[in-house]
Amino acid sequence: MSESGSACCVILPCSSELLWVVPQRCLGEIVTVPTEVELPPDIIEWRGELVPVVDFGVQDSAPWRDPRGGTGLVVVILGQRDESCRFFAVAVRGSNLAVCKLAEEEIEDLPGLHSNYAAAAFRMNGNVYQVPDLLALQRALGSGVRPGQCAT
Repeated sequence: MSESGSACCVILPCSSELLWVVPQRCLGEIVTVPTEVELPPDIIEWRGELVPVVDFGVQDSAPWRDPRGGTGLVVVILGQRDESCRFFAVAVRGSNLAVCKLAEEEIEDLPGLHSNYAAAAFRMNGNVYQVPDLLALQRALGSGVRPGQCAT
């Protein structure tokens, strides 16, 4: 947190049940993917790099593709430099993508409630948010594991 007691983060809706909160500095870009299919691609090309896409909502009712525009969103995450998977992307499902300020006094820590590939969970304004373990996810992808294909 900053000296003022709040931090600016991005809320990523990964599924109808999974909301991540990620610091803005971890994001490379929000990419609009033109598509005719309902599921995100396994991989995208981003700035000359092939980037694996994780979809935590494979078996979910929250849509990935917007039928009006024929597009879906993925968020490119900047990984740690010395890992085999330098970047990865997460499919955005639903309409809760947002930037927010986290204020310590509004956060209720929820130890033990976090999902796979999450380091912590908390409640704020009636919603439960996960703080992803981005390094664990990056390492899993680098070793060939597809985290989004299994239950969170």
